[in-house]
Amino acid sequence: MPRPALSWTDAALVFVGGAVGTVLRTLLLLPTAPWWQTWGLLVVNVVGALALGLLTGVMLRRASNERDRRLRLLLGTGLLGGFTTYSALAVHAASPLWFWTAVLTVVLGVLAAFAGLRLGRGGRGS
Repeated sequence: MPRPALSWTDAALVFVGGAVGTVLRTLLLLPTAPWWQTWGLLVVNVVGALALGLLTGVMLRRASNERDRRLRLLLGTGLLGGFTTYSALAVHAASPLWFWTAVLTVVLGVLAAFAGLRLGRGGRGS
């Protein structure tokens, strides 16, 4: 099936979702305790990976239609794309002090995405 062309409405959905996701991430990372700036980043990225896996799994169970495609743009690409922050993870990975935290974030993120995908699909394999 050919991929539909993106419209201005689609772009607006990604924009709005991304803005909300970024604000949520910022609010969660506002506490100024130095340990939270890194561990909070791990929590945000792993929770975001779990949520994206869950969303993807649920959407795979449903018959695909235009409404679902737009919902994926709003929630998956927009909200969860803005909520997670792998660019900040890359900066932390460049620091010898936080390198292993970045590795742990990636490993836990992949496991969380897999778990979310399985949960979203009703426990069936991928």
